Amino acid sequence: MKKLVLAAVVLVMVSCQQEKIGFVDNVKLMEDYKERVDVEAKYKTKLETFGKKKDSISQAFQIEAQAFQVKAQKMSQQKAQEEYGVMQQKGQFIGQQLQQEEQQLQMAGQTEMDSLVKKVKREIKAYGEANSYAYILGGGDGGSVLYGKETNDLTAEILKLLNDKYKK
Repeated sequence: MKKLVLAAVVLVMVSCQQEKIGFVDNVKLMEDYKERVDVEAKYKTKLETFGKKKDSISQAFQIEAQAFQVKAQKMSQQKAQEEYGVMQQKGQFIGQQLQQEEQQLQMAGQTEMDSLVKKVKREIKAYGEANSYAYILGGGDGGSVLYGKETNDLTAEILKLLNDKYKK
């Protein structure tokens, strides 16, 4: 009889325990995460610098092309066509080099952002484990939480944790 009562008490206690569930607004978290802001600013600066370089190279090539047009008027038609072919190849080569450099810059930025997202996910997981959460769901645009009580919103806590760790 005592075993039956004890089993009933344990069953009631287990059924009364609810697993902790929280959610994080992914958009707000990433918008306000200082490391993400710094990474984005770094690549924005690199892209602006590259844009200036690209404009400078393009402008220099245009000047060279204009000078060639003046020079071509004094050449025979066959010689002018040969030189025009060389200029065209040079223009294509420059365009390909610039496009390749821009793609490498974009890939490096994307790789760094992907690494940052993985880091945030690891921190959320560690926070959940340390604070006995059964689930931490993603909210915000494209998230899985359509409604959640403010008390279950962990965005501010996790954002503070991430930003504090980033300062170090």
